[in-house]
Amino acid sequence: MTKKQTLIFVALALGLGWAIRGHFGHEHGAAWAGAMAGLAILVAAKRDDWNARLPVLATLAGIGWGVGGMMSYGIIVGYGRGVDFGNVYYGLTMLGVVGGLYGFIGGGWFGLGLESTEEHKPDWPRLLTEMIAGGLIAWYVLIAQFEWKMTPPRSELWSACFGASVALAWYLYRNDYKRALRLAGYAALGGGFGFGFGNFLQTMGTVSGMSFNWWNVMEFSLGFFGGLGMAYGVVTREWPKSIKPSKTTNWLAVIFLLLALPITNIIQAMEADHFMRGAEALGIADGAAFARTQIRWAWLVALVLGGAGIVLHVRSSRSQERSPAYASSMFFLVTLYYLVFSHIQKLVFVKGQRFQLEQLLYWVIFAALAAMWFVSRKKERQPFDVAKTEPWPRWLLLIGGALAILAICTLISISSHQGIGGYHERF
Repeated sequence: MTKKQTLIFVALALGLGWAIRGHFGHEHGAAWAGAMAGLAILVAAKRDDWNARLPVLATLAGIGWGVGGMMSYGIIVGYGRGVDFGNVYYGLTMLGVVGGLYGFIGGGWFGLGLESTEEHKPDWPRLLTEMIAGGLIAWYVLIAQFEWKMTPPRSELWSACFGASVALAWYLYRNDYKRALRLAGYAALGGGFGFGFGNFLQTMGTVSGMSFNWWNVMEFSLGFFGGLGMAYGVVTREWPKSIKPSKTTNWLAVIFLLLALPITNIIQAMEADHFMRGAEALGIADGAAFARTQIRWAWLVALVLGGAGIVLHVRSSRSQERSPAYASSMFFLVTLYYLVFSHIQKLVFVKGQRFQLEQLLYWVIFAALAAMWFVSRKKERQPFDVAKTEPWPRWLLLIGGALAILAICTLISISSHQGIGGYHERF
């Protein structure tokens, strides 16, 4: 793929993953979306050394993006639905902080995996210790002591993610992982802008009166711009030859991606109560039996698609080098896996039910991703750019530009309605 195609491919992949994540939520949903973004980059890159470590790199992207799933932002979205500049701008910019924290840890962990070499290996136990300590300290100082609360009375774990991000940034900087740090910065910039801008799109969609899942549009925006930033951070740097793969860590990562992560989503988002409420809404008399059937379908899908992914990994392990076909097969398998799970969770396959428009759009995006891959599958890998390191004033300009656009969105939003149901006032 060309660099521009790579940007769009990854942006669509994470946008799709994040839209689906809305049906699952929390860390387990975000991790699946993040893994899709990591796999999309590997598909576009066509690097044998990265494909050899594909499960590990995808897992790093997944866990990194998943960490932010602990943050609460529902009330912040409500601020963006208000009628005065202060509250609405606060809502959009604080969503920018939340989206930025998602992207910084996700991009940073993925970048650290890409930048790991035989001569320069990260000390993961040390990094984890520092990030946990940074998260605890930040929460204690910002929330317990200063009471600088973003989302009262909801959880303030954004502060823990902030502390973990600072610790990650300091680790990357002092250990000379400059590419990973730059990638984290662009993923944060994209995710932050995408979340705030997505809230504006959601408000405008609601004002329009069109019947659509506008919350899903906001989530897609977070993923699309976060993926755009993540891909840009990769394709505008030349990366060193990756560390040699470990069969053990690759297998642990395969188990995480294809079994542990889906099973966690079944347990957390497909509980019996969810399906029994769905049965009641559909007028199905035996809700308990209906719930058992849906859960069994989810487990069957996990067995079939998870098993197919494991077979794919076993077959690829027999060769010295994993081909680009391995990366593309894993990407589309994991994406299809998540799509089918979302349809089970939303009761799409129940007799008499129809696809909602957003669910049809999921398949349109999936088809677009497949078409982009098909067109580029036989082309040689495009070399990455060796861009100059951005001076710090450029970062200030980029952040300032994003804040200015959100300010314009705020002015448009408050002049377009007299208040939307579910809005909150922070001040």
